[in-house]
Amino acid sequence: MASARSALARLRSRQVPAWWRDAKLGIFVHWTPASIPAYAPTAGDYGELLTSGRPDAFAYSPYVEWYENSLRFPDSPASQHHREVWGDRPYRSFAADFEAGLDYWDPDEWAASFAATGARYVVLVSKHADGWCLWPSRVPNPHLPGWHAGRDLVGELAEAVRGHGMRFGLYYSGGLDSTFREFPMGSMGGVLAAVPRGDYPAYAEAQVRELIDRYRPSVLWNDIAWPAPGRDLWPLLEHYYRVVPDGVVNDRWMPWSPLLSMARTARGRDLVDALSARQARSDGGLVPPKPPHFGYRTPEYMTFDEIQRTAWECVRGMDHSFGYNAQSTEDDFLARDELLWSVTDIIAKGGNLLLNVGPRAVDARIPDEQLERLGWLAGYLPPNGHAVFGTRPWSTPGTTTVEGDPLRYTARDDEVFAFLRSDGPSATLAELVPTASTNVRGVDGRGLEWSVDAAGLRVAVPPSPEGDPVVVVLEHVEARARR
Repeated sequence: MASARSALARLRSRQVPAWWRDAKLGIFVHWTPASIPAYAPTAGDYGELLTSGRPDAFAYSPYVEWYENSLRFPDSPASQHHREVWGDRPYRSFAADFEAGLDYWDPDEWAASFAATGARYVVLVSKHADGWCLWPSRVPNPHLPGWHAGRDLVGELAEAVRGHGMRFGLYYSGGLDSTFREFPMGSMGGVLAAVPRGDYPAYAEAQVRELIDRYRPSVLWNDIAWPAPGRDLWPLLEHYYRVVPDGVVNDRWMPWSPLLSMARTARGRDLVDALSARQARSDGGLVPPKPPHFGYRTPEYMTFDEIQRTAWECVRGMDHSFGYNAQSTEDDFLARDELLWSVTDIIAKGGNLLLNVGPRAVDARIPDEQLERLGWLAGYLPPNGHAVFGTRPWSTPGTTTVEGDPLRYTARDDEVFAFLRSDGPSATLAELVPTASTNVRGVDGRGLEWSVDAAGLRVAVPPSPEGDPVVVVLEHVEARARR
């Protein structure tokens, strides 16, 4: 016990590495056999499902990668779709179609499109809740031998990503694996009840150690929970940090405890569901609970209202799903102004955006709708990179200009960067006051006219042909004293 406490104390002394805080943008990749049927209802989100109070709420999941679970509910939209399109075909047969689509895969093409956005890291789903592995694991699955890709998809993408100057990370579904325990997850209580025990914790640990030793991921991104108690988890995480000294882990490593076993009773699931719904209402969406050790928080499809002291990362898809959803229409995707303002808002509050790409599985291609949005980021972030990458929040995230236009701030050294959703010709920044050496310019280095009055510092707003947020660079300014 003392040894476990000492290990946890060492883990808690770790700091989130500067490279991660500087990154601002990462790319998530969900690419599983579920991307063959590529179906999920497009209405709603998980925050709404969590607060609905329905014991079968997750049967209506908008996440394609949860297709196998949705099929466990005979009346779910996915089950109805499956009967109409696929008849009685079993879910696991889709892995063969997935592997056939690999003939068209070009990992370097993927990596090039990710790097063009300015993203600093890529996190690939190596195994989701269906248990299918994207690498030829040497750890035998005692319940479903050979349930993995024949090609080393993890290794091939890692090489391509690193070849384009980005860091490579891995997601692993430590909390769920349907090859070890298949349980209909209609609510958060059902999710916890589905966490396998028995021979699964040893299997999960062996696989994660294999991923660490073979691929040395800069990010180790677990999901749901960890199936073993802390005394077994802490040595695994210490091993990770020895192999990857500047690595970082997320916040979904809650170790198993006897309390979690209460979810295996109907009364226990009801209690979990009530507590989860109350917490989701309080948080405004899905925010995982803090485990004993973590690097950064991972709110899902939501952001915080204020600057956070703890490192955090908004994780979301471009539409309502992570895995590729063939049902999504243009109206289901983030619009250009939503996407660009979202990343601006997140970095102003000290976070990163982990934006998901869900490739098709039939041909291993990134859909055009998603490539278009990667292109929007590529056209916006690198040209404004001085105000984005390597910055930190200023004294306030910003709210609106005096004229009522949305406004956010980032900062570095003696520079403050104002992001404006304004078509000008000028904007008044009430939070700022000039000094004797104040200079105001655009990100292209050209000076901008400015003045100051009782309302604040008024700056000329450069034109933005696409209507994207405009960046104004302010050197040697101070925060106005709050009244």
